[in-house]
Amino acid sequence: MSETRQGAVCRWPGGQSNQSPLPDPVTDLDPATQGAVAEAILAGGCFWCVEAVFLALQGVHEVTSGYAGGDQATASYRQVCSGTTGHAEAVRVRFDPAMISFGALLKVFFGVAHDPTQRNRQGNDVGPQYRSAIFYLDEAQRVVAEAYIQQLNDSGVFSAPIATTLEAHSGFYPAEDEHQNFAQRHPDAGYIRVVALPKLDKLKHAFAPQLRG
Repeated sequence: MSETRQGAVCRWPGGQSNQSPLPDPVTDLDPATQGAVAEAILAGGCFWCVEAVFLALQGVHEVTSGYAGGDQATASYRQVCSGTTGHAEAVRVRFDPAMISFGALLKVFFGVAHDPTQRNRQGNDVGPQYRSAIFYLDEAQRVVAEAYIQQLNDSGVFSAPIATTLEAHSGFYPAEDEHQNFAQRHPDAGYIRVVALPKLDKLKHAFAPQLRG
C-alpha cells in the first residue's frame, strides 16, 4: 500500500521496535558552553513525523523539516525521494540548552522519534533518504552522540544494534513550505494518523514532564 506525498510516491512505514524508557545519557553537553540557542540536526525517516515529536517538547524554539547530507542543487522533495542524492529527510531543532540538553533530545530521538535499529529505512519507507543519522555540528556533539549510542547498545534496551550514522554537518536545506509543520496542519491525513500520532502518544507516556503545557 502506498500514499502519494506531495507528488512523489513514498511507502507506508511499519511499526517501531524500539523500547522505552531509555537511560539518560551519561555524557552530555554543558549548557553554559552553548549560548542561549543551540541546534541539532537529526534524521529518522519521514520528517513530517520526526518534526511533530520535537515540536511538542519544552525548550524547543523551532523545528524545520529539510534535507541534510547532500548538495544544495538536489535538495528538493522530488529529487531526495528518489534516494539518489545523498540526502536524508532531516529536521533542524533549535532549542534552549538550559531547558533541554542535547543529550535529552537524543533520548527522545532514540526512544520515540524513530526506530534506530533499521538501516536505510523506517518500516516500509526504504532508501538512504530515510536513514537514521545525527549530523553533528561540532566535535562536542559527535562525542555525546557516539557515547550515547554505545551506552544504549551496551544496555541492551534494543533487540538489535543501533544503525544510526554519525555524519559531519555539511549543510541543511529547508524543505518546501508545504512540508513544514505538516502533522499539525494535516492531523487527519492517513500517513499522520498511522505514523505520527502513535509516536505522539508514546511521547506523552514516556516524556510527560518534558512536554509543553
